[in-house]
Amino acid sequence: MIRRGGLALALLALAATSPVGAEVTEATDGGFTVSHARAVAAQPEAVWAALVAPARWWSAAHSWSGDAANLSLDPRIGGCFCERWAAGEAEHARVIHVVKGRLLRLAGALGPLQGEALTGTLTFQLSPEGTGTKISADYVVGGHARFALRDIAPAVDQVIGEQVTRLAALFREGG
Repeated sequence: MIRRGGLALALLALAATSPVGAEVTEATDGGFTVSHARAVAAQPEAVWAALVAPARWWSAAHSWSGDAANLSLDPRIGGCFCERWAAGEAEHARVIHVVKGRLLRLAGALGPLQGEALTGTLTFQLSPEGTGTKISADYVVGGHARFALRDIAPAVDQVIGEQVTRLAALFREGG
């Protein structure tokens, strides 16, 4: 469960103990990009239906409430990727671009990045591949933080990679 104090330190500790993911495509003190892709044996429409239901695949360990069932996503411009529970609410990101069945783009600094002066853009693309679908996710983060963003990029890469893997796990990989 994500808690206030020490969030950046926790992510930095995770980065220090985790191998740097090959998907950190760019990292500087002021920003980074992480990218992940998986092929699944499902049509884009089925993958889209799962994508817009994050309670089905987003890890509870990367939520504020500790319960993924509290997550929702309204897949329309201005729609919220939100979390609501008895003790509070959090907006993880806002929907800024939708092409149903193909593209979902969210603007938001996720998790502990939210407490910094950062902009994050998370783009999910679904494209036909063979008889299945390729799921691609790119998260681009930049701005001002009280720590070097290059240092936290590997931990964020791991978190985004985990979410893409969990989404893909809803389907047989390798479509």
